[in-house]
Amino acid sequence: MSDQPSRGPRRTDRLDQPREQRASLLPRPTLTEESFGVLAEKFARFMGTAKFLVYMTLFIIVWIVLNVVGIYGFKWDTYPFILLNLFFSTQASYAAPLILLAQNRQADRDRVSVEQDRARDERNLADTEYLTREVASLRLALREQATRDFVRSELRDLLGELEERHLIAPRDEARSAE
Repeated sequence: MSDQPSRGPRRTDRLDQPREQRASLLPRPTLTEESFGVLAEKFARFMGTAKFLVYMTLFIIVWIVLNVVGIYGFKWDTYPFILLNLFFSTQASYAAPLILLAQNRQADRDRVSVEQDRARDERNLADTEYLTREVASLRLALREQATRDFVRSELRDLLGELEERHLIAPRDEARSAE
C-alpha cells in the first residue's frame, strides 16, 4: 500500500463542482471587442483635442532639450533624434487603426440611428394618414347628418305645403286666435 494517506478526490477532479478561482498576481485581461472599441473611441477622442497637442508639443520640446543639453552629460538620443522618430512612427502605426475603428463604430451607430429614424417616420406617416382618413370620414358623416337649421327649414316647407292644401290653418290665423 501507499505511504501517503488518501485525501479523496482533488477539487479539480470533481466534475460536479466548478473549479475554484486561483488567486493571481497579474490582472486578467477582460478586453472584449466592445470594451476594446470603447477604449479606441476614447483614444481617438483624446487625440483630437488641443490638450493632446499641447502635451505632445511639451513632450517633444523636453525630449529635444534634454538630448541637446544632456542630463549630467548623458544624451540618449542625439541629433537627428532617431529614437524620437521611432516613437512617432510607433504612435502613428497604432493611432491610425484605432481612429479607423472608432470611425467604424460611429458609422455603425449612425446607421442604426438612421434606421430607427426611418422606422419612426414611417410610423408617424401611417398615423397621420390614418388620422386624415378618420377626419375625412367624420366630415362625410357630418354632411349626412341633419342639422337643426336643415330640419327647421324642412318643417317650414312642410307647414307651408300643408297650409297651401288647406289641411291646417295658416300660421298667422292660428296666432291671432290664441
